[in-house]
Amino acid sequence: MAISTAFINPFVGSAINVALPAIGSEFAADAVLMSWVAMSYLLVSAVLMVPFGRLADIYGRKKIYLTGITLFTLSNAFCAFSGSIHSLIAFRTFQGISSSMIFSTSMAILMSAFPGEGRGRALGLTVASTYTGLSAGPFAGGFMTQAFGWRSIFWFSFAVSLQAALLTYYGVKSERSESHGERFDYAGSAVFSLSMCLLLYGFTKLPTPAGFYIIAAGMLTGFVFIRIETVVDSPVLNVNIFKGNRQFALSNLAALIHYSATFGLTFLLSLYLQYNKGMAPRQAGAVLIAQPIMMAVFSPVIGKLSEKIEPMLLASAGIGLTGIGLFLFAAISADTSLNMIVLNLLMIGFGFALFSSPNINAVMSSVEKRYYGVASGILSTMRSTGQAMSMGISSMLIALYVGKQQIGPANLDKFLACSRTAFTIFAVLCLAGMFCSLARGKVHKQTVENK
Repeated sequence: MAISTAFINPFVGSAINVALPAIGSEFAADAVLMSWVAMSYLLVSAVLMVPFGRLADIYGRKKIYLTGITLFTLSNAFCAFSGSIHSLIAFRTFQGISSSMIFSTSMAILMSAFPGEGRGRALGLTVASTYTGLSAGPFAGGFMTQAFGWRSIFWFSFAVSLQAALLTYYGVKSERSESHGERFDYAGSAVFSLSMCLLLYGFTKLPTPAGFYIIAAGMLTGFVFIRIETVVDSPVLNVNIFKGNRQFALSNLAALIHYSATFGLTFLLSLYLQYNKGMAPRQAGAVLIAQPIMMAVFSPVIGKLSEKIEPMLLASAGIGLTGIGLFLFAAISADTSLNMIVLNLLMIGFGFALFSSPNINAVMSSVEKRYYGVASGILSTMRSTGQAMSMGISSMLIALYVGKQQIGPANLDKFLACSRTAFTIFAVLCLAGMFCSLARGKVHKQTVENK
């Protein structure tokens, strides 16, 4: 069950990245509008992770998870039937809602199933299935797009999601929640969602003045949210979880920075390979598969290592290695060899594997069991927010360099300059994330104290 859902969500995301030129061609969509196929999903996911995590803590994780996987299954069929770019974006938004229900609970269910020894290995296997989805997505998505059209990606996802829903219904036992009987904080959830919407949407509007105003409004709403959470009896987000818990706070911040620096890479490279290098979708997917293959191979091993070696050291080395790879991509040109691109992706993939499992272990091991749902939701929010910010940076730079027009021979140089600027920004973010990761301190000592 966990492996199926951990596989299919990233599979769809990475497969759609390769299919974007075909989608843009069918619907005559410009590059900025195409980016919203991914952005709409990420924005909604980030906004709803924490509220659904809290609902899972109160009403049961299986209920929220099963509802999410069922809706995700239906959303795939809706996306496959899309008749315009705008309807596809709308259905991807619906898919983001269902995804937030899945990922706000999946890690909490896993942590409850593996309370002690074996947790690192279980996390590693789950992360490996995620990266297997990322690995299969570019190549399989490119093949399906070329052979059957981009809609076949969603039909494949429909079949896998349906199987996961059935496995969840019949195979996962319901458990009594540690927060059973507590009231759900509707006001706090609404204000939190509004704040996240304003912050993330404002980010996509930068560098226009409207973007800065919307972000300022989001920050102000965020302060109101924090004030509400300090006075209600059953907050949707217990802000005390951050107080005095440097491990939890900095590990989540490291995750936010890491995903902000990495998610846009596949999007930009997919466009580069197909437009600048003239590759077919299947060929581009075969190149992009290098990064997630490394993640899938090494994540279980490194997850197990994180039980013995400090996650701080492993994760910091990983984000540093990723930053080096992004810095090398900042010099990409039309003449860059495919061998260099593949080798660099392999290095970034290994760095990603070094970071992910140990960082997840650090986050979830730093809180009490009754907060697993909220902690899982926060961590998933950091991931989705980081991914949305990464796409926001990419979209903003495309708008600045290329404008609202389809990418073609006349503006390939501008797109290349846009990509170099983006990779430079991503590399600098990784440097900041590495220092954040190092500052979190030791994990194993804190885990013992929590017990």
